[in-house]
Amino acid sequence: MRSARKRAGVAASIAVLALALTAACSSGDGATAEETGGDAGIPEANRVGAMEDFAAGTEFVATEPVTFGLLYRDHPNYPLKEDWLFLTELKDKHNVDFDITSAPLSDWDQKKSLIISSGDAPEFIPVTYKGQETQFVAGGAILPLSDYVQYMPNFQQKIEEWGMQDYLDSLEQADGKYYMLPGLYESPQPQYSIAVRKDLWDAAGLTEDPETWDDFRDALEKLKAANPGVWPMSDRWSTTNNSPLGATLNIAAPNFDTIAGWGFGQGLWFDEDEEKFVYAPTTDGYKDLVEYFAGLVEDGLLDPESLTQDDDTAIQKFGSGQSLAISGNTQEVTTYRKTFTEAGNASADVKLIRVPAGPAGDNVASGSRIASGFMLSSAAKDSPHFLALLQWIDWLYYSDQGIEFAQWGVEGTTYTKDGDTRTLAADVDWNGLNPAGTKKLNADFGFSNGVFMFANGTTDELIGSMQSDSTRAFVESMADKEELPIAPTAPLDEMQQEQVTLWQSALNDSVLQNTAAFILGSRPLSEWDAWMTELKGLNVDQYVDTYNQALAAKG
Repeated sequence: MRSARKRAGVAASIAVLALALTAACSSGDGATAEETGGDAGIPEANRVGAMEDFAAGTEFVATEPVTFGLLYRDHPNYPLKEDWLFLTELKDKHNVDFDITSAPLSDWDQKKSLIISSGDAPEFIPVTYKGQETQFVAGGAILPLSDYVQYMPNFQQKIEEWGMQDYLDSLEQADGKYYMLPGLYESPQPQYSIAVRKDLWDAAGLTEDPETWDDFRDALEKLKAANPGVWPMSDRWSTTNNSPLGATLNIAAPNFDTIAGWGFGQGLWFDEDEEKFVYAPTTDGYKDLVEYFAGLVEDGLLDPESLTQDDDTAIQKFGSGQSLAISGNTQEVTTYRKTFTEAGNASADVKLIRVPAGPAGDNVASGSRIASGFMLSSAAKDSPHFLALLQWIDWLYYSDQGIEFAQWGVEGTTYTKDGDTRTLAADVDWNGLNPAGTKKLNADFGFSNGVFMFANGTTDELIGSMQSDSTRAFVESMADKEELPIAPTAPLDEMQQEQVTLWQSALNDSVLQNTAAFILGSRPLSEWDAWMTELKGLNVDQYVDTYNQALAAKG
């Protein structure tokens, strides 16, 4: 068995890889850069609407009305509405309004990149994952937020109290600064695993979660024998981010000593023994992972259409009983259950199984305490209300009060509170917590919105306040897994970044295409060595060497 701590993946994942941040010492918002140790002071001309006494735990109320430019990700499950209570409450009670530039979820990252690159980006750019900011650093399109965290006391407080210094270095660019801030979790909060038809798994004698991926394979074989003509597993999310089996490979990879799927990022895996980066697909762990899923397809345990079908098709198969397992997360389990209820199948039961262990151990990826974050356009610092913007962001995303507001809404309207116990209003639902509710907390009110709440609560208490019993049981079942160490960073200079971007595009295309081909069997695994030669032809050695040179230069 390979050591679970031999290697750690570089933070570049859409879903779960490591983010980090540098915390400056706490100070009042009126302090100068020299007083705080920061690199950038904020002139009086850019403090319109800012609070003089803003501190950790202080409710933010702008001293005069301010309007912030916002690049908004419009989600089809909760389309933007100008009369959302979230927006009207901010305007009426906090003096905050928005000038919104909206882009649909379907091409959010592409539109975001285009708008930023054109120099037309609004001040505030949320829903940004670590690594996505790098392409904008050299051109000066975004701000080095490390220069301004001294004005964000709630953020600094959580970094210190939650002991998140270990995440520092992986955000730094070549200039030693970082240009995005992430959402933070008080403790690891796993969300993704395999959702199973618990009633039919139980009927097949599978009453315990499989401990290992080999046990998972055995369970699928038993399901196939007990349910002829039904796929033991038919997966989804393969068309999301153009990553076949993206979610499932991502959650399995840490237990195979590699990164894959949604967590592939730059494709770099840090070998702790050799203290250098390697390209993940060239490692034994990546090959073992691909061979495992190729074996499931070959033996009829995994529907081969899993690598190409859209989400609706995959969910329909699961909901109609044509498949008995599918990748899912703590929110999608509610969707699956609703599918069965609407079909009149009251006996169907769904649960997320604990992610199985693998040949490399019982692990979760590094960075399980961070979520997507935000950037600020370089124009933000010239706005009259720049300091007010920093204070509002700090309050909404990093203070307990702001997070509660973004998550639950307005007490007495969307929920009631008795001590620490919150209860949704009788007519409001969120993720099945109140099935009788006819209004949705996000779609009808704008709360629990991924744009305005980075980390689904961030504090353990707030996260737990909206968890169902089954979700809580899943999170608790994952609590003893080992979080892999965070890899060191190797910040590239502008010329290096331009070169690796060209190499990375071709390498990623080859990895996506060949990983899918090997799993489907359209390319035999006997040609694995030939693929390794093809990667060399795509400059994989030069690609990795560039990062290792940057790592050595960093010292």
